Amino acid sequence: MNKLVTNAQEAIHDIADGAVLMLGGFGLCGIPENCIAALVAKGVKELTCISNNAGVDNFGIGLMLQQRQVKKMISSYVGENKEFERQLLSGELEVELIPQGTLAERIRSGGAGIPAFFTPAGVGTEVAEGKEIREFHGKKYLLESWLRADFAIIKAWKGDTAGNLIFKGTARNFNQMMAAAGAITIAEVEELVPAGTLDPNDIHVPGIYVQRIFQGSAYEKRIEQRTIRIENTANTTSTTTTTSTSKGLDKHQIAKRIAQELQDGYYVNLGIGIPTLVANYIPEGMQVTLQSENGLLGIGPFPTEADIDPDLINAGKQTVTMQAGSSLFSSAESFAMIRGEHVDLTILGAMEVSENGDIANWKIPNKMVKGMGGAMDLVASAKNIIVAMQHVSKDGKSKLLPSCSLPLTGIACVKKIVTELGVFEVVPTGGFKLLEIAPQVSIDEVKAATAGKLIVEGDIPVIAL
Repeated sequence: MNKLVTNAQEAIHDIADGAVLMLGGFGLCGIPENCIAALVAKGVKELTCISNNAGVDNFGIGLMLQQRQVKKMISSYVGENKEFERQLLSGELEVELIPQGTLAERIRSGGAGIPAFFTPAGVGTEVAEGKEIREFHGKKYLLESWLRADFAIIKAWKGDTAGNLIFKGTARNFNQMMAAAGAITIAEVEELVPAGTLDPNDIHVPGIYVQRIFQGSAYEKRIEQRTIRIENTANTTSTTTTTSTSKGLDKHQIAKRIAQELQDGYYVNLGIGIPTLVANYIPEGMQVTLQSENGLLGIGPFPTEADIDPDLINAGKQTVTMQAGSSLFSSAESFAMIRGEHVDLTILGAMEVSENGDIANWKIPNKMVKGMGGAMDLVASAKNIIVAMQHVSKDGKSKLLPSCSLPLTGIACVKKIVTELGVFEVVPTGGFKLLEIAPQVSIDEVKAATAGKLIVEGDIPVIAL
């Protein structure tokens, strides 16, 4: 069988209106740029697209959304795609949002011929509506079904004419599972070599899953959100001092306090926002391995954005070397680690936390929907969950509540909360027990800012940073 096609246009020539497509990638990492451009040029419409997210407003699947080519998105995270969010909220686009681990496993199951499976992610949330719930070993699980597609469109680093593929870095993500879940799988690669050239030990996707392959060109490999850290040579400890004019801890100090919860040998998952800052304050001499949903286990320190020039990387003139002990894998493997309770600590942001440990952090109905990403999987299976958050909202309303008013991410899962005002434990009987208080903050101020049951016992120590 000759799998070689000339270019993206030839590869997608028979994709018709109404087709169901899987498109690989995580954010903008490992997306099939050439095939997406060809689909936009072809103008095919009424598509159902299965993808972890949908690029950004002017790149990736975002280009297809701009041209109104997509009828339905099956995704996990809206990300920073404002047009995706706008079409979702306006009802112009049909959207099925799925916990990230469930999405990965539904795709993996589709390729493996497993029509259904049970998962704990989403129990007690709107994701569970209309689904069978069954209890195993004292824990509740949802029944989820496989996902398959007419075409799986993926992108790899290297491939051979037999269809064998090798990915680089975290670009395996959803690409690896999608290869098996399409009736026809199209692979675009940066480098195409003759069959027999690649070492069989290095193959990530065997050629049996790939029907068409071509060498792509002009990859932009954009960075979705690039941030630059500028070192302060005058004061190297500037990141540990407050930069906020408000009372209590700033976000860096919240992160620094949470870092005190780490233990040597921990595997830790950090959510978006304040939690990512915790990596800056891992105690010296302590080995902590960070687990990332996109397929990375890494032992720091990591290169900063200031050390990385994407233009040089794309030109092959700069590489990012992983620290010894790190490993790379697919998103399906990543969530197997999470569901299997191999992660010791998860640190998340939140919009609301209830006094019995429920958490809401992914949706404000009719106003803001980012998608749950991996949060539902994490809160359903993590051994220990700490929330890093602001104590009150921008309009002054408490975010520590008797019960959450926003759609839930998980139920009875949060163990501890660190805000600008203090450190709180969610007690088993319900309520927020004040463990430590921020400097220059009074008990009365904490009480005034806490709508849920606040428990204050004895002398409360001041947070030491």
